[in-house]
Parts: sequence; C-alpha cells; structure tokens
Amino acid sequence: MNDELLNILSHSNKDIDNQKLMDYLSNKLSQEEKHAFEEEMAGSDMLNDAVEGLGEVKDKKKIKEFTDKLNADLQKRLTKKKSRKEKLKLKSQPWLYFAIVIILLLLVICFVVIKMHLD
Repeated sequence: MNDELLNILSHSNKDIDNQKLMDYLSNKLSQEEKHAFEEEMAGSDMLNDAVEGLGEVKDKKKIKEFTDKLNADLQKRLTKKKSRKEKLKLKSQPWLYFAIVIILLLLVICFVVIKMHLD
C-alpha cells in the first residue's frame, strides 16, 4: 500500500502493525495470516476499533483524505492545548523574586530588632 496510508496509526500504538492492518483491509493476507490477525484483533480493542472504522470507508482511496483531516485536526487541538498550557505557566519575573527576598530580609531584621529590645 501507499506509505502515507501506513502512517494512520504511527503515533498511537506501537503494538499495531500498520502494514498488516492495511493488507487485511485490502484482502491481501493469506488465510493463515488473516486468521492470526483476527485473533490479534480479538485481543486488542484498539486494533478492533481501527479495523471497524477503516472498514466502514467504502472508497478506500478516501482513507488518505480522512487520515489527513484527522491528523490536521489532532495537530490543531494539540497546538491549542499547548498554547493554553503555556499561557497558564508562570513566567520568570526577576523583580518579583527580588521583592520577595527584600521582604524576607526586612522581616528577619524586624524580628532581630524586636528580640533585642525585649531582652
């Protein structure tokens, strides 16, 4: 099959053999290989869902379009999530750290002065 179609599940699950999946959908596997693949499907919900979803596509040439759309949507969502996470992240502000250190020093000095006056 086309190498681009093999990238359908490339980042999702390392246990799924993409070439075997595409060969199964194209009926290119021998009976023994087909039977072994179906046993593997029975043990893996992810693989079973992938075969079901890709099997519903009537025009196999549109699989590439679907996967491209899915990948683009996934990239957009991940980028949006990453930018939102970056916005929430505290930015390094040296003047804030300097102010905290000054306040802590003033508190220590006040404590020492009060302690000296009480003694």
